[in-house]
Amino acid sequence: MKPLFAFTLALILLVFNSCNKDLNSGIIGGELYQPNVGKTDSIIENPFIKTNDSATSTFSIDADGASYALTRRLVTTSGIGEYKDALRTEELINYFTYDYPNASTNENISANGEVSICPWNASNKIIRIGLKGKSVALAEYPIANFVLLIDVSGSMSSPDKLELLKSGFIKFTEQMRPQDRIAIVTYAGSDNVALESTPGSQKNKIVTAIQNLGSGGSTNGGAGITKAYEIAQNNFIAGGNNRVILGTDGDFNVGISSTEQLISLIEQKSNSGIFFTALGVGIGNLNESMLEKLANKGNGNFEYLDSREELEKVFINEYNKFLTVAKDVKVQITFNKNIVEEYRLIGYENRVLRNADFKDDLKDAGEIGAGQTITAIYEIKPKANVDFKTNPSFTILFRYKKPDETTSRELSLNIYDIGQTFNASSESMRFSASLASLGLYLRNSQYKGNTTIEKIKDWASSASTYDPNGYRQKHISLLQKIQ
Repeated sequence: MKPLFAFTLALILLVFNSCNKDLNSGIIGGELYQPNVGKTDSIIENPFIKTNDSATSTFSIDADGASYALTRRLVTTSGIGEYKDALRTEELINYFTYDYPNASTNENISANGEVSICPWNASNKIIRIGLKGKSVALAEYPIANFVLLIDVSGSMSSPDKLELLKSGFIKFTEQMRPQDRIAIVTYAGSDNVALESTPGSQKNKIVTAIQNLGSGGSTNGGAGITKAYEIAQNNFIAGGNNRVILGTDGDFNVGISSTEQLISLIEQKSNSGIFFTALGVGIGNLNESMLEKLANKGNGNFEYLDSREELEKVFINEYNKFLTVAKDVKVQITFNKNIVEEYRLIGYENRVLRNADFKDDLKDAGEIGAGQTITAIYEIKPKANVDFKTNPSFTILFRYKKPDETTSRELSLNIYDIGQTFNASSESMRFSASLASLGLYLRNSQYKGNTTIEKIKDWASSASTYDPNGYRQKHISLLQKIQ
């Protein structure tokens, strides 16, 4: 009886483990779904660099806002956990709009900057660099040729994925003018043209096509990308706003599925004059790393949709971000060695460039949408110098291309340290610094100084007069929850 008992027990355990695995993983729409396997890249924070070793720092701008929305979802539910490296501080900062001056008549970007005492380390200072894309009235937008590339595979069946995307794309369609056009490409095991390029005068047809989408099958994202660009190219509008908009959890598992292969594919498409937006959804099997890289290499931006409120932000209130006004935007800063001892760029770890890349017009960099603002913050260790107010602390050079140009334009700006305290600095400085410190705090950074959530909340609360659409107040409420 003992051998029979042992065999029976082993069989029970085998069945139990199999059932338990199905409960933890599950089959959704014919596709194996595994929660808690989010993919991110490890981030090593930028160190302090001595100006005597290298006085020049170069980076590509980052216009994404995905990290803030994902962080918001995590800190209010399960915690940062395995997604810690999806917390890119520059994307916390650039989720918000700042009160920056508009570009001059002949340029598509404007630049500004300032220096103040560092709020989390009073012996240091911080510098803020601000850029703004040229504002364009909606009536003056070039004609749009959009292709919606929508993941309808089995992993997309949860309410926070495909259904959320469908609601967002319906809102997006409502912003269209009669002369704009939308096509819809879907992909699961294979690609499918769900809607040929259709003018905005037929919104009901477009909305119906979106509403009819359902999920099921494996995920051949590479085939979908290829088909979407083919449709966009076939309907290309010279001088128009040509863009592919991808909505997915990024869980590509058949066909071209490795990040390296997908990046290579998107890089081949990036010189076609077609811009790119990646929209991430869901949690658990979200391939955040891959989506961020595709946006980086595809002349585009990356947003994460965590709620219906975020749909309003991305598809309506910030519809302007779907129109690129400056591409391959690079920033190069040269610090005055007599005034600055050391410097550290906060965030932008995967956007740092070699100094030689700055004037290389073949080197890819980030894009700015119409009216969009971009902010970067450095922490510096100042040198004792009685003449620090009379000489610029640093010089900033900017290079960018207009959307239809291949040669960069260059702008320059000298920034002086006037000795201002943090409390006397602009709202833009105080609010952006509060977000930089939040990133340091949540990452438990070695550079966080005496940062606390209470201080972060106080800094943000004192800098919320300029608050388009109330996002700063919502952020302060989030800080109260974290606290």
